[in-house]
Amino acid sequence: MPVLLVTHERYLEHDTGRWHPERPARMGAALRGIEAAGTAEDLVRLAPTPATRDQVARVHDATMVDALERFCREGGGEIDTDTIACPQSFEVALLAAGAGLSAIDALDRGEADAAFCAVRPPGHHATPTRLMGFCLVNNIAVTASALADRGERVMIVDWDAHHGNGTQEVFWEDDRVLFVSMHQYPFWPGTGALDDVGAGRGTGFTINVPFAAGTPGDAYRAAVEEVVVPAAERFGPTWLLLSAGFDAHRADPLTDLGLSAGDYVELTRRVVELVPAGHRIAFLEGGYDLDALARSAGSCVAALSGEAYRPEASTTGRQGREVVAAVRHQHGL
Repeated sequence: MPVLLVTHERYLEHDTGRWHPERPARMGAALRGIEAAGTAEDLVRLAPTPATRDQVARVHDATMVDALERFCREGGGEIDTDTIACPQSFEVALLAAGAGLSAIDALDRGEADAAFCAVRPPGHHATPTRLMGFCLVNNIAVTASALADRGERVMIVDWDAHHGNGTQEVFWEDDRVLFVSMHQYPFWPGTGALDDVGAGRGTGFTINVPFAAGTPGDAYRAAVEEVVVPAAERFGPTWLLLSAGFDAHRADPLTDLGLSAGDYVELTRRVVELVPAGHRIAFLEGGYDLDALARSAGSCVAALSGEAYRPEASTTGRQGREVVAAVRHQHGL
């Protein structure tokens, strides 16, 4: 099946410094992994166009966007101890936010069955009013808002090891978007507890699966089958957006979960079945061991294209099933 590979060489211009985990080398690793997966014949390369200010303002306060542009124009630097911007970062962030929007247009034209947005900086920690966690603009939230505003029912599945607090905050009171996050907990950024379920019209449309350190892939697969699938059946999504962070891999230096690249094969295959072909977009988020990132990104894209590629065996263990049971009880699934 054809897959859009949405990326741009300008993503390398976002310079976070030599020793920062979210570094330009991540982009090269992800693209090498995709090439190694043997999906070249299935890939349709697409250069994105930048998101506009109005498109970004669907999810971010305009004063924050203006402040980021000014900060970068004045030379950039540390936004906080984790989050860095350079003079080019504002333009690069708009280009990253535009990747999903460009993917929507191409998928609407029937150019592929799915899209993988190999972008940086990542986005899922950026809140409506705060830049944090390596993130400047919430790429997946910009895309989800555009789809919801045209009447789509959007399901976001986030399996980055760090909870997608920014995405959760954007859609906390929104019943047009179902947000499901599987992440390490307790862990940075401190959000994503079991009883974080949304508010107002959005009550029940945020589902958090807070796994303890060491959780292996079979618990994630159980969460997909026993939480994600029934939640989707109840919600009826028309589009699936995937925050494809790969830092839950057991080799990642920043986290303590136990997944492998083989687990991402099975997770991707299952979640894309929840919506029709042509309505599936994945976004690169975390993943900081370059070899693990390469294998995992390749596994995800191969699964999107329907190719048989498994560079590592899936993982199993005894941990995590009690969390899945607790989530099912919390949400009546």
